[in-house]
Amino acid sequence: MSNVRRLLGILGVVTGLAVPAEAQPASSPATPPAAGRDGRWAVVVSGASGGPDYAAQLAGWRKAIAAALVSRFGFQPSQIVQLVDETARESGTPATADNVRKAFATLKGQTSKDDLVLVVLLGHGTFDGEQAKFNLVGPDLTAADWSVMLTTVPGRMVVVNTTEASAPFVEALATRGRVVITATETAAQRYATVFPDYFAKSLADATSDLDKNGRTSVWELFAAASGGVARHYSERAQLTTERAILSDTGERTGVQATATGPQGTMARGLYLDRDTASESADPAVRELIDRRRALEGDADALIQRKPAGDPAAWSAEFERLMIELARVSRAIRQRS
Repeated sequence: MSNVRRLLGILGVVTGLAVPAEAQPASSPATPPAAGRDGRWAVVVSGASGGPDYAAQLAGWRKAIAAALVSRFGFQPSQIVQLVDETARESGTPATADNVRKAFATLKGQTSKDDLVLVVLLGHGTFDGEQAKFNLVGPDLTAADWSVMLTTVPGRMVVVNTTEASAPFVEALATRGRVVITATETAAQRYATVFPDYFAKSLADATSDLDKNGRTSVWELFAAASGGVARHYSERAQLTTERAILSDTGERTGVQATATGPQGTMARGLYLDRDTASESADPAVRELIDRRRALEGDADALIQRKPAGDPAAWSAEFERLMIELARVSRAIRQRS
């Protein structure tokens, strides 16, 4: 186990300290949301089903995800957009390419750079050797199309593509300040995935709070769902046909939940729960939050320098930043 991985385990599991929130440049501190404003949004797209049996499964996942976001994480129902497959048109807006574009165009005018935007894609995906696509009702959108569309929306974005052959979405969508999760690690994994089932369960089940700090990070959801997928195939003595990956440093390659290194640092500190501390009127808390953001900026810059740095010196500096971030995060929680 690397020093970085061991440190994150110590901070998150043994002591229960929060690891840092998403890194942002220290020169651009986030503005706390206005009183009464919930800066968390979700778009759940249930694409073309291909038949009534799978349509029922898609509907179940879509509804379970939306319900968990409201009941467990406190999302406002009005800030969860659901687009539905061709069999459910009477119960929602069809998931066509035009409607997807309209949904994100509307979202663009509602979100700020400090908001959390969760995007979940349910259904089927394809890869023809050149382009990866997410199957919609009617014409599909390629990974490149999604990249152009999502880049226009401000906010801290988390994109979860739960479909088969979804791995190329990491290469297309990865950028600094965004978490990208795909159900497969290669485009060659083309069988229907079980990842969406375990992702929905990880959202609903409090046991996905792996470090037991009372909040659930994006990394914890990813790890819990990935663990569920691994158990699914192991218990059935089946060949594993999917392995989920995550990118959150801008790297156009992802890592599995068992990986070591800086990938996952942002996702470990990005929570779906509302950060009530950021809305505090206590000057001491506000000062601590400013300190945390400055440290996050330092950590982000350090992560970007890793390929050119001395490994031992980089690890020592990263460890120092993580420990200081944990101390500041603990102080914020104690005063909130």
